[in-house]
Amino acid sequence: MRDKTQTNSAVAGDRLIRAGAIVFFVGAVATLVTVVPLLLHTTPFPTYMYLLSMLMGVGFLLAAAGVLQSVAAGRRQARAGR
Repeated sequence: MRDKTQTNSAVAGDRLIRAGAIVFFVGAVATLVTVVPLLLHTTPFPTYMYLLSMLMGVGFLLAAAGVLQSVAAGRRQARAGR
């Protein structure tokens, strides 16, 4: 069965995982940008920058949902293959 699977085939949940990774990366950059003024003892950024930092968690949840969707699709495919 392994020889029939294409390595570049799209699996259910791939888009969610990619979107989650992008959102997580944006949140990580926002977190770094927000923390720098605190370490340098300069004027802190406005509140919306701290809210952008919360995107790390949102991205993690999106990616986790994509992984769970991928696992569920794999289970359905395995059951249909019996």
